[in-house]
Amino acid sequence: VLTSMPGVGVRTAAVLLVTVGDGTSFPTAAHLASYAGLAPTTKQSGTSIHGEHAPRGGNRQLKRAMFLSAFACMNADPASRTYYDRQRARGKTHTQALLRLARQRISVLFAMLRDGTFYESRTPK
Repeated sequence: VLTSMPGVGVRTAAVLLVTVGDGTSFPTAAHLASYAGLAPTTKQSGTSIHGEHAPRGGNRQLKRAMFLSAFACMNADPASRTYYDRQRARGKTHTQALLRLARQRISVLFAMLRDGTFYESRTPK
């Protein structure tokens, strides 16, 4: 199921299986994204009096696997490339667009694990 998705090879699938398992311990895709450290965080402009700094939380192995998967699928999957280009057109940097693509792929992977279905590509608009 996992390797049917573009950008997910044998090593990435192994990391996903070890860290996530079958996905039943996460009620929603947002919980899985938060566990991976790919969920949006609050940011405060100005001084750092309150000690807020760049988010470094989450499961490092899962976050790295999702970033590598998102980077690899940009040339393999037209829908992912379209999503990345749309984020870049909105003024996002490469890292921000890649983060958003990784977060979107978490939702797709969660649905695939939950339903036990293979990846089905969709045609980009």
